[in-house]
Amino acid sequence: MKLGADLKAFEERIGHVFAAPGRLIEAVTHPSMSSPTRADNQRLEFLGDRVLGLVMAEALLAADTGASEGTLAPRFNALVRKETCADVARQIDLGAVLRLGRSETMSGGRRKQALLGDAMEAVIAAVYLDADFETARDMILRLWGDRIGRVEEDARDAKTALQEWAQARGFAPPTYVETARSGPDHAPVFTISATLANGASASATAGSKREAQQSAAKALLEQMEQNG
Repeated sequence: MKLGADLKAFEERIGHVFAAPGRLIEAVTHPSMSSPTRADNQRLEFLGDRVLGLVMAEALLAADTGASEGTLAPRFNALVRKETCADVARQIDLGAVLRLGRSETMSGGRRKQALLGDAMEAVIAAVYLDADFETARDMILRLWGDRIGRVEEDARDAKTALQEWAQARGFAPPTYVETARSGPDHAPVFTISATLANGASASATAGSKREAQQSAAKALLEQMEQNG
């Protein structure tokens, strides 16, 4: 089985040439394109999630030998969460090589966070199966790059941080209200407004309510900290 020019270029971006090209094709095949003769990437996604988790657990232990489990857990979650996987997928333009059905393509599937995150995990598993754990680990550490070094900042959950800020000042917990929704039912886009008891608010838009809430909370917290 030979790869097309787009997947050959993708191999260069991830730094691995597949001995069994079919593994890469499976990794970039969304369920919307699966058939009895064409496997999708869901099983690889399942495996890749575990490989990524082990790599990040090892990396965090090595980076901070004195950190407690309570300190390591939020750092770990920040590195393996779907948003981070999708961010790495965008970095290597994984969306451009995905095999999607027509409906997913028309609804902007190449940009969807959940879809990109799943595909990134599938690619990790494909490299692991095609080579070995060390090869997959090297690729992951290279692609995640300085995210590991700045994970303390990324691990800060914005909604939790904003609530703690409010409680420390005697405020009620912030409220989150969906102020707008657009896009088709299968690919909605949400706008969420976060508001504090003092009337301060900030809004954010994203493809999931959770992401929009987190972004709104982060924006409002930054606003409050800048205002002293």
